[in-house]
Amino acid sequence: MSEAIQRPVPTLPVAAPAPVLWKAFLLFLGPMMLSNILQALSGTINGIYLGQMIGVGALAAVSAFFPILFFFISFIIGLGGGASVLIGQAWGARDPEKVKAIAGTTLSVTILAGLAVALFGGAFTRSLLAVVGTPPDILADSTAYARIMLIAMPGLFVFILMTSMMRGVGDTVTPLFVLLLQTGIGLLLTPALIRGWGGLPQMGVLSGAYAAIVSFLVALAWLAVHLRRRGHALAPDAALLRHLWIDPKILRAVLRIGLPSGVQLVLVSVAEVAVLSFVNGFGSDATAAYGAVNQVVSYVQFPAISIAITASIFGAQAIGAGRVDRLGAITRTGILLNLAVTGGLVAVAYLFSRTLMGFFLTSGPVIELAQTLLHITLWSYIMFGLAAVVAGVMRASGTVLAPMAISLFAILGVEVPVAWWLSHSIGINGIWIAYPIAFGVMALGQAAYYRLVWRKQAIRRLV
Repeated sequence: MSEAIQRPVPTLPVAAPAPVLWKAFLLFLGPMMLSNILQALSGTINGIYLGQMIGVGALAAVSAFFPILFFFISFIIGLGGGASVLIGQAWGARDPEKVKAIAGTTLSVTILAGLAVALFGGAFTRSLLAVVGTPPDILADSTAYARIMLIAMPGLFVFILMTSMMRGVGDTVTPLFVLLLQTGIGLLLTPALIRGWGGLPQMGVLSGAYAAIVSFLVALAWLAVHLRRRGHALAPDAALLRHLWIDPKILRAVLRIGLPSGVQLVLVSVAEVAVLSFVNGFGSDATAAYGAVNQVVSYVQFPAISIAITASIFGAQAIGAGRVDRLGAITRTGILLNLAVTGGLVAVAYLFSRTLMGFFLTSGPVIELAQTLLHITLWSYIMFGLAAVVAGVMRASGTVLAPMAISLFAILGVEVPVAWWLSHSIGINGIWIAYPIAFGVMALGQAAYYRLVWRKQAIRRLV
């Protein structure tokens, strides 16, 4: 067994004072925030290329598919979250063999799920897009783009899972390098395929899909070689291959945490599909504005999610090391970081909102619409981040059902009906007013459960 596996990375100094905890948070969080920003940048680059080099219709065609794509990857995101919590606990307990076993079982399930999505999604792509009310003038392009992406799901699923599991062992630097490689390839290949540079065929709207597939496949190949060379805890070596089957006991533990998170993401994506159908009812210009606003929001939302993931991983490692007394300090640090980082990004986005919308859109009226919608909703992602941190710490202990129920009530019971009602009473602005209302309910609910129930429960290791 390699030295890297025998000596776990001391990601969280569990007995450290608050300043050291802040330092550990920032060292872990920095690369992960950059990774998530790069993920958002990849989508942004596609949006800019499509909107500026082809037109608003191309951007609308790709934007119409995004909620469906998120629907299919939600389960894997949840599965990866469950696996990273268990891996974090095993890593904190200095049990590298258990790390391999958790990773092997989760990878096996992920590959099977990817094959199922590729078969189902590829066969019913047009029907899926028609169900969400994709405008007729962009349906054909959106269908072609979506079908390519859905068929590539097995590889994309593995890519998402590996970057998630590496965080459980305290490694946020390798996922950053992987995403740098992926983003760089996309940055070069997408415009080359749009214009047919270098003898490549002109692919139009499909350019982003093909560039995305090539970029994550190359990045996965590099990752496999890099992890083996380093003797990484999650390297695809003989030990991992031995565990590349489904262990029912481990799968139950992963699903106990990951399945509720995945179901939550799926239902949230269903809600987003419903919201998109409301937006689509206002025409393709509104759909394009929706896509542009989502691009900017992602740069605020992903750092907030990164802080929540950091709090969850640190919480899991503390539980694995038997230091549950550190969970309160971890929660406070996550909340303060969210206020500083997410709040700062929100302020910057408000200051430069028109410029940001102009990156994606060329039509003056559509830019004005998108800017108005961004102003309505952007500030509420600070509340989203607060709720995510508190839920993440609770998830580290295996408490997932109550936080999930609170989030689902806020999204399905508040956001969707409020968006529907306000869209009919005051127009498209009403759809975006629903987000602050829902996130406020979510933050209050998570905080109340954390203080009144969760802090009074006994917390034990799950693996």
